[in-house]
Amino acid sequence: MSFAGEDEGAGVGFATARGRDWPSVRQFNVFLANRLGAMLNVVRRFETTDIRIIALTVVDSTDCAIVRLVVSDPERAYEIFEQGKLPFTESDLLVVTLPDGPQPLVKICKALLQAEISIHYAYPLVAGHGDQAGLAIHVEDIETASQHLQQAGFTLLSENDLNEGSM
Repeated sequence: MSFAGEDEGAGVGFATARGRDWPSVRQFNVFLANRLGAMLNVVRRFETTDIRIIALTVVDSTDCAIVRLVVSDPERAYEIFEQGKLPFTESDLLVVTLPDGPQPLVKICKALLQAEISIHYAYPLVAGHGDQAGLAIHVEDIETASQHLQQAGFTLLSENDLNEGSM
């Protein structure tokens, strides 16, 4: 795991590194001391912007916390975190719209199990896409999971979908 600013993909341009054949969404992993007001300090950085927090989860321990965020404008959020000198990393997620019908989570989990893909963690979107709820999923093999979910008829959202004002 490397922190922002370290050269993970030496020799590979940002656009090339992000270009892929499957939809993925960037997640920011912000590392905080477990202190009163630390979470507010992170979310207030977006208070005077039009950047929306689309999904959020917190992994908490006695000493520190990891705040995982999906935002509507990742490039600008990256700059905000850098300017604030917050320690953070980025990772890729799949965002799946929940299918209609009973037990949509069961359907998603079954589809990933059929592809033998493990789910590392998942959390709901704060704001759905259009009128549909969504689920952010971090998996062990994002490319295979993406292909399998799309073949199974699931709708995956990209960063462009989340940037649209229809949320």
